[in-house]
Amino acid sequence: MPPVVKLLNEPRNARHLPLFEKFRDESAADWVHGKDAQWAAHGYGPWAVLLNGDFAGWGGFQRKENGADFALVLSPQYWGNGAEITRVALDRGFADLGLAEVIMALPYTRNPTRAVARYGFVPDGEVTYGGAPFRQYRLTREAWATASRTN
Repeated sequence: MPPVVKLLNEPRNARHLPLFEKFRDESAADWVHGKDAQWAAHGYGPWAVLLNGDFAGWGGFQRKENGADFALVLSPQYWGNGAEITRVALDRGFADLGLAEVIMALPYTRNPTRAVARYGFVPDGEVTYGGAPFRQYRLTREAWATASRTN
């Protein structure tokens, strides 16, 4: 559990996680269990991201009221791998998991519009989780098919 605790408590990541709470081994284990349980409940969920056999972070799809929400959190030394990990995850989400569309909720501490547009995401209003506002973006399978051919 130490690599997960380190990732979840990483201050450079926490500044972009408005719902951040300090994790310990037990709370991190509960967090992982909750993420894993989404697979049984919804047929999709997040994955541990491994690069060269090392735990780099987590990412994937989480069930929200308004759809399958894509999230990716990496340890800072792996931030340069985010674009490729995102492409692989979106391919798996649409091709293997059969998702028709994906949403992404990003905090206002980030200005991601151009970055997410390259994948085909379009602005889709604002959502609130835990009292914190997030920008929401939406990506359809068709938009991904077009964007993935040009990326």
